[in-house]
Amino acid sequence: MSKIIEQIMENIPGAILTDDVLMNLWEGTSTSRYGVIKRAIAKGELVHIRRGLYLLAKKYRHKPLNLFELAQWIYGPSYVSFESALSYHNCIPESVYAVTSACSRNAREFRTPQGVFTYKRIPYPMLYLGVERVQSESGTFFVASPLKAIVDYVYAYKKHWKGIAPLIKSLRIEQDALYQWNYDLFDEFKEVYRNYRVQRFLKGLKKNLNL
Repeated sequence: MSKIIEQIMENIPGAILTDDVLMNLWEGTSTSRYGVIKRAIAKGELVHIRRGLYLLAKKYRHKPLNLFELAQWIYGPSYVSFESALSYHNCIPESVYAVTSACSRNAREFRTPQGVFTYKRIPYPMLYLGVERVQSESGTFFVASPLKAIVDYVYAYKKHWKGIAPLIKSLRIEQDALYQWNYDLFDEFKEVYRNYRVQRFLKGLKKNLNL
């Protein structure tokens, strides 16, 4: 283990690292300090994720990397939603090849050594309604509830859905599972998502499920 990695592990908790934090570990000019980072990347000790964001190499991590937590460092403010949230809640049978998130900024996609991370814009005040904070041994992240993930999906992908049929056919969600979701925020979703496609979908969902 190099001296650089020893310094990082002694002073920084976790495996996700930023320029701002790393630059404070060494003396010298910003150019010389950035040179230290570049050499660590070249040696495979650090993994470059995007500008200003890095990971400790896998062999130096104390715990598995949480991709949902990493997603929020890559581009934010954001939370896990869409297919990734549905997969997390065991609502869809397929595994998801990319981490899909909602954010308040313009839509983006990042292809990194840790996989693909995609972001779709959900503006305020709709952004964090129906989102929960999850804290686990592997990391802390925000994730949409199943209903929130679906409403985000209809909004961001401009789906002309009128009820549960597309959820079953297109996303392969089990109909019985739809009755198990939490609908406490249904009226709030209807209030803040003024988009006509979302309104029509929620109206059909309410009718189909007798909410």
